[in-house]
Amino acid sequence: MHRILVTPQLLKQARGTYYDILEKAGCEVVWPTVPEPELRGPVLAAHLEGVSGVLAGAEPYTREILAGSKLRAIARSGVGYDAIDIAAATDLRIPVTITPGTNEHSVAEQMLALLLGVFRGVPSRDAEVRAGNWSRRQPLWRLAGRTIGLVGLGRIGRAVVPRAIGLGLKVVAFDPFPDREFAARHSVPLLSFEELLAQSDIVSLHLPATAETRDLINRRTLGLMRQGAVLINTSRGGLVDEDALVEALASGHLRGAGLDVFKVEPLPLSSPLLELDNVVLAPHMAGQDEESSEAMFRMAAECLARLSHNEWPEGCVVNDQIRAGWKW
Repeated sequence: MHRILVTPQLLKQARGTYYDILEKAGCEVVWPTVPEPELRGPVLAAHLEGVSGVLAGAEPYTREILAGSKLRAIARSGVGYDAIDIAAATDLRIPVTITPGTNEHSVAEQMLALLLGVFRGVPSRDAEVRAGNWSRRQPLWRLAGRTIGLVGLGRIGRAVVPRAIGLGLKVVAFDPFPDREFAARHSVPLLSFEELLAQSDIVSLHLPATAETRDLINRRTLGLMRQGAVLINTSRGGLVDEDALVEALASGHLRGAGLDVFKVEPLPLSSPLLELDNVVLAPHMAGQDEESSEAMFRMAAECLARLSHNEWPEGCVVNDQIRAGWKW
């Protein structure tokens, strides 16, 4: 019987569709004994003893962790995989799967929630009313008529487009490998990254975390953004130099920011981002609503179930090059 560790905190000791799929495949399901943020380094290594597969959250799988394990597969419940050393997994012939097409609508909605939170001052005004301060202070900014630049036009970026248009925004986009037919159909101009920064009132990030995108938003690129622009990040914290962002927000060069992801998670209480009142924060939950969570966990379990029977989950494996001759 294959032993599967299920790490997402939402699933701790929970028996849902994912559990039924794994049980039907003949797998034994186990859960961590510590909270999800503590699953790293030696603690994670200890939990992997006797485990051959993982239904994974955001815990980091380094080369050292992978080499010291007997893992045969990792199924990530989401579409990002920067927490896993893919080169190491490939060298060790450990397939890594993701769950494409399950959470783009949730992320798109969260992106708009953060954007509206910044533009309409929702968190600060809520706090004022709760404190008995009925100030009705200076009106904030209208969203309609402004330009939003989408940095990335993949599944999530494309899900944002009709929603942004519905709010009266003009949409422009940058993508290294754009879907030109989609862009033309929705009248979305495709720009260079620098052109997008210069023309956008709002910059929303929708690229994966890679060596090429690390600190994509830095002092230089922040300087290219319009005075009073807003940054939204629902992709990965690694895309943003947080020190440079804090400087741009504190100086007033940026009007505000909405952030669902951070360089270090959970966000340390010492982070200067917490001292700024023009930032709206969320705990890396953009991809999770009831429907997307169910779909992600179900697809991740299906990937593990198929792999455990030496069947390849088409379209889900990140390191597809190890397919030939692979067996659990």
